[in-house]
Amino acid sequence: MHGIRTSATMWRAQLAWLEEHGVPARAVDLPGHGSRMAEQFTLDGAFRTIDEAVRDAAERGPVLLVGHSMGGLLSLEYTGAEDPPPVAALIAASSTALPRGAALSTYRALAGAFDRLPGRGMWITERVLAATIPPETRGDFAAGGYALDAQSVVLRSLSTLDLTAAVHRIHVPLWFVNGQFDQLRSHERLFRRLAPHAEHIVVPRTSHLVTAMRPHVFNAVLRLALAVVRQGS
Repeated sequence: MHGIRTSATMWRAQLAWLEEHGVPARAVDLPGHGSRMAEQFTLDGAFRTIDEAVRDAAERGPVLLVGHSMGGLLSLEYTGAEDPPPVAALIAASSTALPRGAALSTYRALAGAFDRLPGRGMWITERVLAATIPPETRGDFAAGGYALDAQSVVLRSLSTLDLTAAVHRIHVPLWFVNGQFDQLRSHERLFRRLAPHAEHIVVPRTSHLVTAMRPHVFNAVLRLALAVVRQGS
C-alpha cells in the first residue's frame, strides 16, 4: 500500500525482488492516486481496496501486508480492526506518527507551501529525489503521477483514524521500519509501547522514502518477514 501523493509504482523494486524469488505479490492504487487519480479519496474506499486485495490473496496462502506512510497507517488501522482480517503479518514503513497535532500541522504547512510555488513545487521534489534516491529507483515514485489534489482530503481523513486502539489490537508479527532521518518518527516510542511484540528497524542514512533510498535493505526486511510467515503457516 503506497504513500500519499504517489502510487503502486513506488513498489517496483520490491515487486521485482519478490517475483525473482517466486513470491506472488500485488501493489494496488488507492482511491485518488495513480490509475485512480480521477476518483475521490475516502477512507471507506481505501479500506475496501485493501480488504479486497487481502482477501483475494488469502485464498492462495498467508498474507504479508506491507504499507508505506499513508499506506502504512491505513494498513495498521485495517489490521487492528476489532474483527481481524486475514493478515498473517504486517510491515508498516515510515508510519510511526499519529496523523494529528504537530505532525499533521507540519505536513499540511509543507504541502501548502509547495502548492503555492510555481509548478506546485515539483521542481524541488525532483531535485530532492535526484539528490537522495539511487538511479535504479529514482523514477518509481513519479511513474504513476503525483496525486497533488488528493493531499488535503487524505490528511483530513487520516486525522480521524484511531491508530492507538488499532495498533494495540495487532497481535500478528509486526515490523515498524523507519529511516534514520525520517521527519515522521515523532510517535515512535508510543508505537513501541502499543505493540511491544513488534520489531523496530531503523535504516541508517535514509529519510522518509526508505523503500526507494535503500531498496536492498528494505527487501532484506521483506525476506525476514516472509520467513516468519512461512514458519507460522
